[in-house]
Amino acid sequence: MATVLSVSGSPSVTSRTTGLLRHLDAQLIAQGHEVIPLDVRTLPAEPLLKADMRHPSIVAATALFARADGVVIGTPVYKAAYSGLLKSLLDLLPQYALSGKAVLPLATGGTTAHVLAIDYALRPVLASMGAAHIAPGWFTLDRDITLGEGGRVTVAPGPAEALERVTDQFSAALRGHPTLAAAAV
Repeated sequence: MATVLSVSGSPSVTSRTTGLLRHLDAQLIAQGHEVIPLDVRTLPAEPLLKADMRHPSIVAATALFARADGVVIGTPVYKAAYSGLLKSLLDLLPQYALSGKAVLPLATGGTTAHVLAIDYALRPVLASMGAAHIAPGWFTLDRDITLGEGGRVTVAPGPAEALERVTDQFSAALRGHPTLAAAAV
């Protein structure tokens, strides 16, 4: 099937956002996709903050975006927007790094007051980077994500069903990826 880059913009080692992404990664793998996880927090801070696009870790991250057919972008919401860590990486990517790709934006946060952060903060950036298809994103409350021992993630029933639907829609877009690429040209 398709190669999916699963990007976590969370700075936290014990991140619900990252846990949620790994939960969705398992669903995508079960549907036959190859999934490559990228936790932005594991990239060295200095090249991110100094915009060193030639640093080997940034070059490698850029290559992962180029290789992917689709990208899942996950971020915690801070101050009604996506994380600064995620922004620092997106700023270093080529302008059209998402050209011809299907993208699934996801966000987590402590209150429903931030539910529109995907549509008003993240979606415009993804569109400006040339995404051929931006799937309906999904916001999940922190309290609906439980991190268990051994990396086990449990999502509350209602949000889990909604996430399964958006993941299925994203997967369907990936299956039609050649059409998406042709439409983007």
